[in-house]
Amino acid sequence: MSEHSGDALHSGGFTTPAAAAAVVAPKSRAGRNLPAALAVGLGLGLSLIAILLFVPKVFIAVAAAGVGVATWEVAKRLREADVMVPRIPLIVGGQAVFWLGWPFGASGVAGAFAATTLICMVWRLFDHGLQQAPRNFLRDTAITVFTLAWIPLLASFATLLLLEPDGNLRVLTFMILVVCSDVGGYVAGVLFGRHPMVPSISPKKSWEGFCGSLVFAVIGGLLTVTLLLQANSMIGIVLGVGLVVVATLGDLIESQVKRELGIKDMGTLLPGHGGIMDRLDSMLPSAFVSWLVLSTLI
Repeated sequence: MSEHSGDALHSGGFTTPAAAAAVVAPKSRAGRNLPAALAVGLGLGLSLIAILLFVPKVFIAVAAAGVGVATWEVAKRLREADVMVPRIPLIVGGQAVFWLGWPFGASGVAGAFAATTLICMVWRLFDHGLQQAPRNFLRDTAITVFTLAWIPLLASFATLLLLEPDGNLRVLTFMILVVCSDVGGYVAGVLFGRHPMVPSISPKKSWEGFCGSLVFAVIGGLLTVTLLLQANSMIGIVLGVGLVVVATLGDLIESQVKRELGIKDMGTLLPGHGGIMDRLDSMLPSAFVSWLVLSTLI
């Protein structure tokens, strides 16, 4: 999730509903309902830690549920903006992309992604019947494939990471580092933020916050990689820096999507955070980079 999730949003290239009404709740300088955000974040974090330590395979089901809700949130927002993504094959196929990594590894993920892409194309081609040509077919199918890659495909690397030796500890490591990045960016941004990083996309994200993310994530990487994974400390530095970069980019990507749709949050399920997708924006690319770094270097 972004270090500052309360960006001022404007309409972009789609016909959109009015921007979401402001939440009537105490907010921090960064735009969050801080007590609610802390309570929800702490509850989710402790629950996931317990699952990963004691029943790690249950994490797949929990993560799959999150992926399904996040995909539904994004599809709903897109359809509100008259982007007619085929929701049923997108959500069902997204679950196949995520789950098939468990028995079949990367081959299962790739096969499910290709099959779902084809089904979504055909579904959109004929969703108005055989006698009427679809409107905006190219735009809608391109955005559908983007959504499929953005959420289920990137999330599937968490499953692949879990299946490796000490996989539960690897997943826990990457999640801790994303939290370190988020917390470091939030603290440094609120206390010292003066220089906007990309004001045209996320006005409240600052370079000072980015530096705070780097400091927290590198320290977190050193500790988790050496203590949890019993690996070389340099891997922790590489992983920490890499996750800060991709988590920040993931945050900016979702901010731009929301800006173009003219909305503040993808959903309202998590008080103080927005929707599930608002919580996963930085986690998704981080899952891929964590799998790549840890599979290669350990």
